[in-house]
Amino acid sequence: MPQSIPLFSVFAFLLLLLLTISPTINASENPFKVDGKVLELDESNFDAAISTFDYIFVDFYAPWCGHCKRLAPELDKAAPVLAGLKKPIILAKVNADKYKRLASKHEIDGYPTLKIFVHGVPTEYYGPRSADLLVQSLTKFVSPDVAILDSDLAISDFVEAAGTHFPIFIGFGLNESMISNLAVKYKKKALFSVAKDFSDNIMTSYDFDKVPALIASHPAHNEQSIFYGPFEDKFLEDYIQQSLLPLVLPINEDSLRSLKDDKRKIVLTIMKDETDEKSTNLIKVLKSAASANRDLVFSYVGIKQWQDFAESFEVYKKTQLPKMVVWDGNEEYYTVIGSESIEESDPGTQISKFLEDYREGSVIQKRISGPTLMGFINSQLGGRYFFISMLVLLVIIILILTMCKEEPLRVGTRDQTDHSRNAPFQPESRELRRAADKED
Repeated sequence: MPQSIPLFSVFAFLLLLLLTISPTINASENPFKVDGKVLELDESNFDAAISTFDYIFVDFYAPWCGHCKRLAPELDKAAPVLAGLKKPIILAKVNADKYKRLASKHEIDGYPTLKIFVHGVPTEYYGPRSADLLVQSLTKFVSPDVAILDSDLAISDFVEAAGTHFPIFIGFGLNESMISNLAVKYKKKALFSVAKDFSDNIMTSYDFDKVPALIASHPAHNEQSIFYGPFEDKFLEDYIQQSLLPLVLPINEDSLRSLKDDKRKIVLTIMKDETDEKSTNLIKVLKSAASANRDLVFSYVGIKQWQDFAESFEVYKKTQLPKMVVWDGNEEYYTVIGSESIEESDPGTQISKFLEDYREGSVIQKRISGPTLMGFINSQLGGRYFFISMLVLLVIIILILTMCKEEPLRVGTRDQTDHSRNAPFQPESRELRRAADKED
């Protein structure tokens, strides 16, 4: 009996020690307060946050950045919704201008830079930024790669929940394994599903008459296409990749981001006003051309809608519009000899001639020109403001030099200044132009 007392004492001591330190262990495992608010991270807790949460979306911002200021309230709205998901997505932000070492480690070269860390692995985010669309976009990261739909009701519920911002793919008579790898690859750009059970009414509604079939739908543009195979990796991926964009893409700040990873050349039609009746009719003709030329991206922009962007392609007051060019998405574009402008009569024939001459190499290669490096991509007004700011700064410098020197400025100073202001527009990289979401 006396020998059992020390053993009991040791056991009691170990139990007490375990109870004492266990709260400390739990606290150290997750030191962050998850209350639906955007977490503030810095160099002391960033790595801990990334390892603590399976899904964490980080805004690398600068306090002086206008885009960052507009984004902040959207993140505040989205944070509680995303934190309340079955698989929570935590929103966080880092003052990258203050914590430069942390920003450098994660290759932050502009503001805001948005990244989602999935199990510690970062992916840069180029999607929409309004709170509702941000929630919809990020939810895809925690949803099944391929949704399984087992009834007509499940199909309609899936389509309704998907919203209108992203393309939707529904496979009928397909095994999910046939598209699962591609669904993972393009998950951030689209929603994927397979319907296991469906009625004849669904076939009529989606306008397909045999299976297997893969339907690609763009609800926002009221467009749909059908793929009947062959369901081999190359052909299937080509179809999915070419169906991520609508037949004819309106060019604006958001759509430029969607072009980032697309390697196809862009057939750009520049109009006076993309909403008038003539332009609307022309867009219908462009859709027909796009359907027959899937190896190209067809797009359009109105001078009234985005003048700075349009003028980068040598569009002036006397330029006959609509005007067509082929853009590489970076700093180069091509005009087709004798086929730049589209007449009102028989535009279909003219567009066909334009494409034929382009493919035959009857082109002139040019470089984009513009007032700033990335102003027209960052915002519709940003380029002008930057240009005006630089001009004001230049005037101030000239005035200071004039006051400080006894001799007047020599002839040629203005010529040099004008030359620098009219230098060719040379973007830093294709990725920066297409990202369209950073304010340097």
